[in-house]
Amino acid sequence: MPMREDCDSIVRRAIAAVQPDAAVQRALAGRVFPGRVILIAIGKAAWSMASAARKVLGDSIREGMVITKYGHVMGDLPGMTLFEAGHPVPDANSFRATEAVLAATEHLTETDTVLLLISGGGSALFEAPLIPQADSARLTEQLLASGAGIVEMNTIRKRFSKVKGGRFAMHCLPARVYSIILSDIIGDPLDMIASGPAYPDSSTVENAVHIAEKYRLTLTAEMQAMLHVETPKTLTNVETVITGSVRELCHAAAEAARALGYAPQILTDSLDGEAREAGGFLAAMARYHQSVTQSTALIVGGETVVRLTGKGLGGRNQELALAAAQGISGLEGTAIFSLGSDGTDGPTDAAGGYVDGQTLAALAAKGIDPYAVLQENDAYHALAACGGLIMTGPTGTNVNDVSVLLIRR
Repeated sequence: MPMREDCDSIVRRAIAAVQPDAAVQRALAGRVFPGRVILIAIGKAAWSMASAARKVLGDSIREGMVITKYGHVMGDLPGMTLFEAGHPVPDANSFRATEAVLAATEHLTETDTVLLLISGGGSALFEAPLIPQADSARLTEQLLASGAGIVEMNTIRKRFSKVKGGRFAMHCLPARVYSIILSDIIGDPLDMIASGPAYPDSSTVENAVHIAEKYRLTLTAEMQAMLHVETPKTLTNVETVITGSVRELCHAAAEAARALGYAPQILTDSLDGEAREAGGFLAAMARYHQSVTQSTALIVGGETVVRLTGKGLGGRNQELALAAAQGISGLEGTAIFSLGSDGTDGPTDAAGGYVDGQTLAALAAKGIDPYAVLQENDAYHALAACGGLIMTGPTGTNVNDVSVLLIRR
């Protein structure tokens, strides 16, 4: 239990340190916008970002719209319309909310400003497809099951959208767009976060065709034709500021671990690849470092992927943690945990997962085979059975994932 208590303490402190309020306020400090200000906030952290902007700008915001994930609205915001919608697959509410935004940003003038607040999850939440809605949903489901990385996914999704790949900024012309971004993608590629609604697209038709072939995506004839239509490469009405990233989350986790007596080391803030492999890597690091004489915390940030082989319930962080359980089985004073900073890992209500040297034995006592569970992608139920789920609820932020190996001496 002391190791689990350390985990929960690090989670609480790290997430508190990367709340978007201060970052949004810094990005708006001293800014004066001529004409009307229309606030549009999209993503899992949209409510918190909009709330922070409202505190700075007050009644200068003429109209506001917030689109976030179900369960992520934390109360009314004066003068703003709040929408909750589907994630990671867009649904009817995603489409309805986006059409409302498009209507609100029509017929703007050159003295107007669209204040666009973007956080991760925007690709599903902010969507007006150029193809039938059912085809759009099926495409997202294919991409999620394929094991494609987020940049690959968004390269494809841009081709079939009215708002992605810079098209929303073009829709807002001649108004200016001032975009504040909370990054959830490794390396902070501005055109890929939420599929770049207000940033020139760096990907090409050739990139999109290659990805479609690589993952054997099933596309209609209409979609095949659209795949070959180039996206906007220049925008003249946009200014962009990035306010937060996974690097800040890693440093916050390191400071939280230090406060508990661990010597922290950040190994990388750009972890990618399959979640199971990342879990195996952290378990190997745990075995290698068993000879340390000082309590140690090894920290990695980034975003892994899950290749679906079954029909269970889970997310990439839960899968990473469960995959690490076998490698640290029997190790004293050793624990590994991984979580998404937004508080929801995949299509679940858990932020991530926790395992330690006793997890494998606890699962075996319940007749649960971790290998079979991973093949079925059912990490959620296995971790629930042994008390290994990390539950935070929606956190109000979204700056990617962090995984931590703790060795207590």
